[in-house]
Amino acid sequence: MTPLAAASAAAEPLRLVALGDSLTAGLGLEARDAYPAKLQAALARLGLEVAIDNAGVSGDTTDGGLARLDWSVPDGTKAVLLELGANDMLRGLDPKLARSNLAAILERLKERKIPVLLMGMRAAPNLGADYQKTFDAIYPDLARQYGAELYPFFLDGVAGTPGLNQPDGMHPTAAGVDAIVTRLTPVVAEFVRKLR
Repeated sequence: MTPLAAASAAAEPLRLVALGDSLTAGLGLEARDAYPAKLQAALARLGLEVAIDNAGVSGDTTDGGLARLDWSVPDGTKAVLLELGANDMLRGLDPKLARSNLAAILERLKERKIPVLLMGMRAAPNLGADYQKTFDAIYPDLARQYGAELYPFFLDGVAGTPGLNQPDGMHPTAAGVDAIVTRLTPVVAEFVRKLR
């Protein structure tokens, strides 16, 4: 690669895809307030030029994410921010199903040589200790197995916090998204720097 081509490639924003459910899509919010848009802006303030495509679909389970993986993550994608599993948990689906689907997503992205930052989810305590233990283990286990980066809990500091969630108690407000992005930005910035 010539120095000019190298400089041009460096100037091109890195294309990332945020693959997820309503937490990624920004249910109940303006598009500019969804986490991919706010994260892209936060990274730009750090001098990191990335373009984050919002591939969030409200109501999606891990099964839905797997079914649409290939067209949601087009060729040229440099990395995926993977946030799925909350709807599996809310529906009380067997954690083995979420594990299997997430493993298949990670496997296919690994085959395509697309690095992944896996966003961990946690089960609600009302589902019982056994369910909670089995579900919560999915994310660190799969991150180790597939060599993915792990962000332990996507809703860290926001879940259950009054004022940071919409009236349904599950989806962050714009302020809640700000809180998520504040915590997430240093992790994604490090992830992006490794991609460079």
